[in-house]
Amino acid sequence: MEFDSEDKIKATILYHLRRKKVIGGVHTPFDTLRRGFPGHLGEEVNKIAKELIKEGFLITKPAPYGLQISLNKERLNEIEAFIKKILGFDF
Repeated sequence: MEFDSEDKIKATILYHLRRKKVIGGVHTPFDTLRRGFPGHLGEEVNKIAKELIKEGFLITKPAPYGLQISLNKERLNEIEAFIKKILGFDF
């Protein structure tokens, strides 16, 4: 089964946040999602991250110093299943 690059970017973003345990009340700046990706993919990573927010995988918290995000703890099982399906990593 072959996955497109958009699914791989989604799974990589979710894996990075899950590995760092950025879940529920723990937040990280939205701008840090582009780290680890090549520079030419920056705009695409931002677009895909906004899709993840719309899908409900990521939750946002506005702050005076910028937008903060974390994984939606109610959908953690779906997130882990998606990561395992695309990247093959298990938690």
